[in-house]
Amino acid sequence: MAANNRRMSGKKGAQVGSGGQRRRGLEGKGPTPPAEMRKGHKKNRIAGAKAKQIVRRPAHPKGRGGKGTSEMVVGRNSVVEALREGVPATMLYVQQFIDNDERVREALQLVAERGGIHLMEAPRPELDRMTNGLNHQGLVLQVPPYEYAHPEDLAAAAYDEGQDPLIVALDGVTDPRNLGAVVRSASAFGGHGVVVPERRAAGMTAGAWKTSAGAAARTPVARAANLTRALESYKKAGLVVVGLAADGEVEVGDLEALGGPVVIVVGSEGKGLSRLVGETCDFRVRIPMPGGAESLNAGVAAGVVLYEAARRRA
Repeated sequence: MAANNRRMSGKKGAQVGSGGQRRRGLEGKGPTPPAEMRKGHKKNRIAGAKAKQIVRRPAHPKGRGGKGTSEMVVGRNSVVEALREGVPATMLYVQQFIDNDERVREALQLVAERGGIHLMEAPRPELDRMTNGLNHQGLVLQVPPYEYAHPEDLAAAAYDEGQDPLIVALDGVTDPRNLGAVVRSASAFGGHGVVVPERRAAGMTAGAWKTSAGAAARTPVARAANLTRALESYKKAGLVVVGLAADGEVEVGDLEALGGPVVIVVGSEGKGLSRLVGETCDFRVRIPMPGGAESLNAGVAAGVVLYEAARRRA
């Protein structure tokens, strides 16, 4: 009878087979989200209104080198990796009611630690529109346009420091990761900058920033409207133009010109130097490869020649 009374009392005891749901309900849900992400908060409403006004468009050219185009990094892994590598960013968009997993928490923590990056919550339809329907997984990082230098500024800055310019120019390199690797090598071996053409060439995207491992913040990248004319201008300024070619007449270790003011021109792995750029070069050098490889990618090839130039200068 006592058992029946307990059953009819309406009081619920521990449920067999609950799977620990009650225990999980007592677990914390992490730190309190910023005001911009708390539904009903004034800052949340303002952020939502601003998000609807965002339109992705190219930036207007500014200064001698001009700017590139603003970029969106989408997806949880991509956003976290970009923030880890210090890729410049102006805004992190977070989807409303997003599942708060480890990557989302890390992204929010990195933004808080770095400072200078605005945090904005936006409904999923707005993020879909901003990213043209890409699988953003609720995280979108806005990267500002890169401010390119002018090719002449690289040589002028080196001369102002009392140094012989050491510059790398890329001809037909379209992979941003190769550009990032070249920037990293130039920074490591004392280079004064990297030059890329405006058209049909990789630019300083988030991918290039990541591959440079922070070197892009120290080594300027210039953009040339016409690479051949930029190289001719360098020659008039006293620099020797050295092009890398598989059939080059001189081995890289035998070229004494690398010890002075020089521009190292690296072509694409497949096509190499274009005809006009090749004809503009003072020397065409080759990298000996006893192992029998036919070619090296732009990042590796530039690193080899930059090391030789740094060795001679030392």
